[in-house]
Amino acid sequence: MSRIGRSIVKVPNGVTVAIGNDNVVTVKGPKGELKETINRDLKVELHDGELIVSRPTDQIRHRALHGLSRALIANMVTGVTQGFKKELDLVGVGFRAAVQGQTIDMALGYSHNIIIEVPKEVKATAVTEKGVPPRITLESIDKQLLGQVAAKIRSLRKPEPYKGKGVRYSDEIVRRKAGKAAGK
Repeated sequence: MSRIGRSIVKVPNGVTVAIGNDNVVTVKGPKGELKETINRDLKVELHDGELIVSRPTDQIRHRALHGLSRALIANMVTGVTQGFKKELDLVGVGFRAAVQGQTIDMALGYSHNIIIEVPKEVKATAVTEKGVPPRITLESIDKQLLGQVAAKIRSLRKPEPYKGKGVRYSDEIVRRKAGKAAGK
């Protein structure tokens, strides 16, 4: 049996969970509301503040969906209580970022600035301090959407291995390569 799917999701105080028709799980909390449709083969039950996800058979498909569904529900509960946060560093000479409302304006070493429209569910802020690379902070209750937006921003200028320039996650370690060896 799946280790992740087997573990229970504890529902903290202040969070309400509703399991509707067609296995639509709705989680409401202090930070907002999230909905997710769970595969109809799986069964989601709420008992005494604990969510239990169970599967009908041990087919590979059911085993895979079991762990996935439990993880999605756990992320929803965490999102509406604490929220999620991702930080991106812009490492490079002249790299800058500015946030106006839901748009991020970035200078990433190209001939033009790159402007990205961020979904309304994601809150973006940009911080520029002297001696530290500019940092974009993204916050949301939806972990999946947050990761997708952060990956899109990172894909605009991936960190390169020679000088380490590019957009990287703040906790990401970029493996550096040695440059050309000098000729004799």
